[in-house]
Amino acid sequence: MPCVHKFESYLNLEGLDFVPTTLIVGTFNPSWPADNTAEWFYGRTHDEHGNQNNNFWDVLPRLYGEESLIHAGANEWKAFCRRKQIAITDLIFSIDDAAERDPEHVALLRSYSDKAIATAFHQHTPVDVVNLLQQNPSIQNVFLTRGTGETFWRKLWKPVIQFADANNKYEARLLTPSGYAFYQHGRHNRRNPGNRIDDLADFILAAWREVWDPLQQ
Repeated sequence: MPCVHKFESYLNLEGLDFVPTTLIVGTFNPSWPADNTAEWFYGRTHDEHGNQNNNFWDVLPRLYGEESLIHAGANEWKAFCRRKQIAITDLIFSIDDAAERDPEHVALLRSYSDKAIATAFHQHTPVDVVNLLQQNPSIQNVFLTRGTGETFWRKLWKPVIQFADANNKYEARLLTPSGYAFYQHGRHNRRNPGNRIDDLADFILAAWREVWDPLQQ
């Protein structure tokens, strides 16, 4: 059977009890394997060894001058989004050629790898982000929490860029908040020995501020 998004009921923003002004878009959170312990979007903040592996709930509150929510839970995350009028969705609703009884597919999804989503599977049902923007005209700012270097993700995001440009919306791509940002982090520190940023989360925060700050101008 297909692997549907773990939080599918949130993807179309139908249950919001506030008027959103900002939309943050990720990639995919699988409903299986069963050991996916995420409570909500970006909820796998630590791996099975207790190591921090996603900095989203550390970085996003700090953008607003608030304390990190990395050790909080879904209720606190949702309350923060409500106060800041932030809606969250993902680009993929389901992976339709994934088979739960196929150990290889289970292992691929357990890796939570965007590359695996894009290359190991070939039948995807996307979330219609442009339609979400049309149905929620209060949204003025839309962010993708990854780059679009790969053709698969670029194809999905291009209509969002075009819609934003045509409708005076602010669109930007953010550095991934996942541990994969260590590549850019290491490159920055090698190239800027006099301006090192030792902590990965602090580096991601600095990168996000570069594209978020225009909203404050």
